[in-house]
Amino acid sequence: MRMLPALLLAPALLLGCAQGPTLDQRLSTFVGRGEADLVAALGVPVRVHEAEGRRFLQFEQRRAVAVAQPPALYGPAFGPWGPRYGYWPAPPAIAEVGCELTFTLRDSRVETFSYRGQGCG
Repeated sequence: MRMLPALLLAPALLLGCAQGPTLDQRLSTFVGRGEADLVAALGVPVRVHEAEGRRFLQFEQRRAVAVAQPPALYGPAFGPWGPRYGYWPAPPAIAEVGCELTFTLRDSRVETFSYRGQGCG
């Protein structure tokens, strides 16, 4: 009888570990939609190019992330008993990561998309 509550709880625990939709899944919702829907959702594109009956819209997303640095040897630090020397954890550095999204439109409808960059995900 004790096994029954554990079996009922297992699926709930697995659902708690579930991740959200991938970038491909999120972007695929735009395929077939119009240019106005795309701009309304992502903002104004940074670049627009037209070639061979297609229109290419490029969007850029940038965000700052904290990056751990290796410990560094610092000068004296003053504690309650005077100066002390040694390794102290370095403050985290801030790095900027970006993602470039490119949508291909034909007849004002999204046909395909591609992305590149470390910040895509």
